[in-house]
Amino acid sequence: MPRYWLRCIGCGAEYPGSARVYSCPACGDLLDIVYDMDREVSEIPWLRNFESRPLGVWRYRELLPVEDYRHVVSMNEGGTRLIRCRNLERELGIKEIYVKYEGDNPTGSFKDRGMTVGVTKAVEAGAEMTICASTGNTSSSLAAYSARAGLGCAVLVPLKRIALGKLSQALIHGAKVLAVRGNFDDCLRIVRELSRDPRFYFLNSINPFRLEGQKTAAYEIYEQLGGVVPDYLMIPIGNAGNIVAYWKGFSDLKSLDLADGLPRLMGVQAEGACPIYRAFVEGANEIRPLNNVETIATAIRIGNPVNWKRALRAVRETGGLVEAVSDEEILAAQRILASREGIFAEPAGASPIALLIRAARKGLIEHDSRVVCIVTGHGLKDPDIVLKSSRNLIEVDAEIGSILRALEIPMQGRLF
Repeated sequence: MPRYWLRCIGCGAEYPGSARVYSCPACGDLLDIVYDMDREVSEIPWLRNFESRPLGVWRYRELLPVEDYRHVVSMNEGGTRLIRCRNLERELGIKEIYVKYEGDNPTGSFKDRGMTVGVTKAVEAGAEMTICASTGNTSSSLAAYSARAGLGCAVLVPLKRIALGKLSQALIHGAKVLAVRGNFDDCLRIVRELSRDPRFYFLNSINPFRLEGQKTAAYEIYEQLGGVVPDYLMIPIGNAGNIVAYWKGFSDLKSLDLADGLPRLMGVQAEGACPIYRAFVEGANEIRPLNNVETIATAIRIGNPVNWKRALRAVRETGGLVEAVSDEEILAAQRILASREGIFAEPAGASPIALLIRAARKGLIEHDSRVVCIVTGHGLKDPDIVLKSSRNLIEVDAEIGSILRALEIPMQGRLF
């Protein structure tokens, strides 16, 4: 029996793990990676000895779909900090609050977890060039990992709709960056068409191998919390691949008899880009794509998320919810997280804190809960937002009195 294979989430059709398909050839739905879990358990060293390998994506390689580990394309991604936020705990009246800070990854976002697996699969497939559509983080991550693998890389981004910090990363890593006169969904449509050409290896989150790398963050949280899962996990939703990845990761832990249950998954979208939220509150089984989306959280500015079906299933099966927060709430949460806890998140990464604040004030979270918020990217990914929303720099003269007046501190004694 093979170690892993592909299964359609719609019609259930199965394909070999080596098949170079990104969606189901039979019905067009998304594919999932399925493992022979009974076989895998006996081959997992970290289940027997938590000190056997350093924390990171490839610590869990027995549960990753790679044929030859000698060809892994890696930059020591994963192993990101789980930071306890005691100031927020006191202010919000919640027993335990943690931030899983994915800004620690090599290119500054959670995308690196997926790209180490995805680009490794591109190498296995003998691809010449990787390709993706992106609102920012995917482009910078794919460009970096493709460069490390010696592959060409092409990324399509919506014209003037990508943060400069992310765009600069993609450019410096040598990717061919094409700015499309359209939105993200236009870029993704074109890339999906191009992926029919075998010269291109498609690495958006439609590719099931991407999510396998991203699920390892759930394993890490389990270990970092001392062998337990959180009560609530709050996470941004853009294309919705990451919430699905965490759902899969925690489900793996349950299948391995390491966890009794799953955290309640609390997805958050921006009010200006919230098709999954609308479907959730309406109790619908499908989303209505949004053509015109707008939010300062560029990483989740997506109107037609491809992973919507599994995202809704993940939220509903875990007793969670999907909320939409305003840009004002996101910017306030970004400032609060930075000023209270010293954690700088990009706007999309701050959206779970916005949801946490709202949920705590509405009494949606029990006071004795353990909550983990996923900060998906570093704040330096999009510094322009901070500069635009913060107070202007204070200009002062080069003398002590001017400094103290600006600080609103009175001069005292002869010292001055």
